Amino acid sequence: MAETATETITIDAPPERVWEIAVDIAHYPEWARDIKDVTIHSTDAEGRPSEVEFRASALGRSTHYTLQYDYSNAPGELGWKMLRGDIQRSIDGVFKFVPLNGGTHVQYDLAIDLVVPLPGFVKRRAEVRILNTVRELKVRAEA
Repeated sequence: MAETATETITIDAPPERVWEIAVDIAHYPEWARDIKDVTIHSTDAEGRPSEVEFRASALGRSTHYTLQYDYSNAPGELGWKMLRGDIQRSIDGVFKFVPLNGGTHVQYDLAIDLVVPLPGFVKRRAEVRILNTVRELKVRAEA
């Protein structure tokens, strides 16, 4: 069964800036602490990454997974689903961007189903690290 989590934050930067950073997936390793490497396998008709392989740190080891990005609700949303993964059965997520008084309200929804069940305290620690991505996005956008 997939574990789900949601994080919301207000970023003091316009939605265009936040969107620009979110779709610049090749540069995630520069600001998203747990993303170690990104390989873009394909792009859409507008040149945006559509199939991307990630190497990330997870639970004291390195994990690999490939995501398919969905731009159908752009620029209000950036969604993704997992195509392949080594320790995951599925990953589904979405960033939602809403203009708010010159800034951006961001909601990050994530559902992950791992191959091996984890104890509750390990799941909570992993969830915190994953949701830190939203705070790291904020730091990058406000810099």
